[in-house]
Amino acid sequence: MSGILDGKRLLITGVLSKDSLAFHVARLAQQEGAEVVLTAYGRRSLVELIARRLPRPAPVVDLDVTDREHLDTLADRVAEHLGDDPALDGVVHSIAFAPQDALGGNFLNTGWESVAVSLEISAYSLKSLTKAVLPLLSRRGGAVVGMDFDAQLAWPHYDWMGVSKAALEATSRYLARDLGPRGIRCNLVSAGPVRSTAAKNIPGFKELADASVGRAPLGWDLEDPEPAARGVVALLSDWFPRTTGEIVHVDGGAHAVGA
Repeated sequence: MSGILDGKRLLITGVLSKDSLAFHVARLAQQEGAEVVLTAYGRRSLVELIARRLPRPAPVVDLDVTDREHLDTLADRVAEHLGDDPALDGVVHSIAFAPQDALGGNFLNTGWESVAVSLEISAYSLKSLTKAVLPLLSRRGGAVVGMDFDAQLAWPHYDWMGVSKAALEATSRYLARDLGPRGIRCNLVSAGPVRSTAAKNIPGFKELADASVGRAPLGWDLEDPEPAARGVVALLSDWFPRTTGEIVHVDGGAHAVGA
């Protein structure tokens, strides 16, 4: 039985642990027939260890989205794992970071240096990553999908990461505008909160999560990354051939309900 990603080759960032959303995206993508390449920031041996838990082996390449040399060489390093026809069909951006003083209710006191770090890594990197692999994507078009968290509202403790997610959403729209003529779609999945390694680094995550979960008419399970991962896989597939610049909410409907 064929999967919706049969024959597709994907670059997936953000696999930090087995509870990372990106890990479950990679797992589902392989189950749906895709060939996957992962990236690692710093702890490559750890990502390689986690990659062994996927249904099939996946190569890992180093990537620091603030390192110019990493970005300039990324396409060539990924191409080494793609055989005689080095082309990508999709990229998953699951990258976000804010210094501790940019989170946790410190919004008014956060200095520009920390804000700049949050914006560069969490928002600007969507453009940096996409441009870095554009030579591979442009060969036959494809899909860029980023991981988002609803930026329509000001959330408890989320502070400058919330601002960075708003910037991510704007960046995705402009990428959709500029890359559409090349046959490349750019969309985001705005996922409900999930307990993950990244979530543990957000001060007051429980209060933020409770505020979201309590509003979800379909309900939301903080321990279940599967719904969000399925949303990403669907957008990577050919089932959304004319959808770009979109934010697909996979949050149990929390974004649509005021209280």
